[in-house]
Amino acid sequence: MAKHIDFKIITPEKVMFEEKIDFVTLDTRAGMITILPEHIPLVSVLKPGEMLVQKDGEIIPLVAMGGFVEVRKNSEVIVLADSAERAEEIDIKKAEEAKERAEKLAKEKATMNDVEYARVAASLERELARLRVARKYRHQKSINIGSRD
Repeated sequence: MAKHIDFKIITPEKVMFEEKIDFVTLDTRAGMITILPEHIPLVSVLKPGEMLVQKDGEIIPLVAMGGFVEVRKNSEVIVLADSAERAEEIDIKKAEEAKERAEKLAKEKATMNDVEYARVAASLERELARLRVARKYRHQKSINIGSRD
């Protein structure tokens, strides 16, 4: 039985994270899921939200802006994210400003077609996810919870 997961987060710009980890918890359209070593194969759609990666007893908080997760045989997990950030890298002031802009645009729904409104709503959802994660894990690169044997 594998003790670790070969984990990778890929965004359109780069491979953001690639390491052996203990487990990952992420936000899918079906709800929060935790993937442990030897998880059954799975493909799921991610929604903008929190992603917690445990490596050597440390929890690394991240935010993913949607995408997909694929769990393969042999404890391999690949996240294809629209974008992703570590919690400590999120600029809260910029995220709040972007959220306010998106909220203002959302109030103008009557002047938008469905596609424009969907784009604004998705932008607002992403900024709210960034703010939730940034505020929750402010100033924390990782959280030590003790090692898992």
